[in-house]
Amino acid sequence: MAAPLSEQTVATIKATAPALQQHGVEITTRMYERLFRNEEVRAMFDQAAQDSGEQPRRLAAAILGYAQNVDKLQNLTGAVARMVQRHVDTGVKAEHYPPVAEALLPAIRDVLGAAATDEVLAAWGEAYWFLADILIGKETAAYAELEEA
Repeated sequence: MAAPLSEQTVATIKATAPALQQHGVEITTRMYERLFRNEEVRAMFDQAAQDSGEQPRRLAAAILGYAQNVDKLQNLTGAVARMVQRHVDTGVKAEHYPPVAEALLPAIRDVLGAAATDEVLAAWGEAYWFLADILIGKETAAYAELEEA
């Protein structure tokens, strides 16, 4: 399990919530553009949900919810459970998380420009990997349960 997020990271993430509310879909759309340069990763996604904008909107809402609740993660229990189930259903594994980080953080900088300072990106990197660690742990357990069934 990852170490808890620092107070500075939590404060920075919460401070970015208004920008995410305003620009979240633009950020996630840009992230998917970067991510889908990898055809193997692209194939894991429902392209109809991409084309309609549904997937970028869902992810933007999830990121905003995380930013708003980063100091009270218990509020995200249901959302995390749904995300884990969706990831298991689509075959997401631990090795899929680095490419997402490599697409998300530059997308934040692309969209937010000068507001995406090194401090903001470092905080989001830490927060991303904190949540990824939680998801990977729960997904690993879910895959193990499926193998036992």
